[in-house]
Amino acid sequence: MVLVSACLTGLRTRYDGRSKTSTACLQRLEGAIWLPVCPEQLGGLATPRCAANLIGGNGADVLRGRATVICTDGIDVTHQFITGAEQVLAIARSQPVSSIFLKTRSPSCGISTLGVTAALLAENGFVLEEFE
Repeated sequence: MVLVSACLTGLRTRYDGRSKTSTACLQRLEGAIWLPVCPEQLGGLATPRCAANLIGGNGADVLRGRATVICTDGIDVTHQFITGAEQVLAIARSQPVSSIFLKTRSPSCGISTLGVTAALLAENGFVLEEFE
């Protein structure tokens, strides 16, 4: 089973209400059982929603209370991002997940620019892979 950022599969879950379908990701999912998730929606945020940025650190810093997630309109959505990350972790723990495919450059799912969900999943030993 593969957990995958919903936007990578063509679902319209991005902050702007669009998808970010990844052909490379879909090719890797061929023949696999996969489950799409959107941490931001699971955290209670609507789609569409304002774009958000990590302020003062990365996703690991957010989890430790040393950084925040702020929308471009100034609203603090740190709580929703943490809640969404916790929901994704609960789903991952409840299923026989072998790997997790996440969206690059996302304040939730990014790995190279470590997002909140990616940080929580990595801290809990899950194998993560990033897709454009």
